[in-house]
Amino acid sequence: QVQLVESGGGLVQAGGSLRLSCAASGSILSVNVMGWYRQAPGKQRELVARITSGESTNYADSVLGRFSISRDNAKNTVHLQMNKLKPEDTGVYYCNLENRFHTATLDTYWGQGTQVTVAS
Repeated sequence: QVQLVESGGGLVQAGGSLRLSCAASGSILSVNVMGWYRQAPGKQRELVARITSGESTNYADSVLGRFSISRDNAKNTVHLQMNKLKPEDTGVYYCNLENRFHTATLDTYWGQGTQVTVAS
């Protein structure tokens, strides 16, 4: 089992910044992918950004150039720096971890979610 604990959500004005953090503990394999997903009211959960244990990253088109994901493998933490926030970035942000064997996903874990609200 893996436990994911998120922090850093909150209320911010449009154009502002927030930094989300997620600490993972438990049965974490050396090859894994950590990421952030978000879910707005009435919408499906969507990928925001993710980063592999080799530090390859990918981002949703909507956040390119505004958000940056990073990780500390020694501490099993992942961070999402969100700049130039827009009202449409509002939602519950979930931390995600996938344990991998080569390219196959062995198991997937989710955090409890943290609310991000961007006021216009």
